[in-house]
Amino acid sequence: MAAGTPVVRVMTNTPALVDEAMSVISAGSHATEEHLAHTEAIFGGVGKTLRVPESQQDAATALSGSGPAYFYFLVEAMTDAGILLGLPRDKAHDLIVQAAIGAAVMLRDSDQHPVKLREAVTSPAGTTINAIRELESHGVRAALIAALEAARDRSRELASGNG
Repeated sequence: MAAGTPVVRVMTNTPALVDEAMSVISAGSHATEEHLAHTEAIFGGVGKTLRVPESQQDAATALSGSGPAYFYFLVEAMTDAGILLGLPRDKAHDLIVQAAIGAAVMLRDSDQHPVKLREAVTSPAGTTINAIRELESHGVRAALIAALEAARDRSRELASGNG
């Protein structure tokens, strides 16, 4: 690439296939506002866009670019749990998907922190708090954080040409 060539780095995700993407945009050193606006216009056609500094692009890739795969992984695990608990696969899948859609809409449309939304579902001595306790005792939160750090690190490697 010739010196001085404007570069705009974009990481979108597979929900672009249903016009629900999050495309993260970073300007290279020679990119202008016009380049960024043009990029936003293109990717805005398949969902939302978010500008971040280049220094945050790898973290955004870990969260959003790879994010749908983590969600599918969790749905797969929850479906398997539903089957183990005695539900047919299709019913377990439908229950999980609708719960996820509803929760996603609540997250998007609410001004409440996710902790507050989770606490609204978590009754004292109830089913949810018992499940949360198990997730915490098995290190699910720490595993998710470590997984996203690994994705960020790999994104850095790929961006530096070491991929």
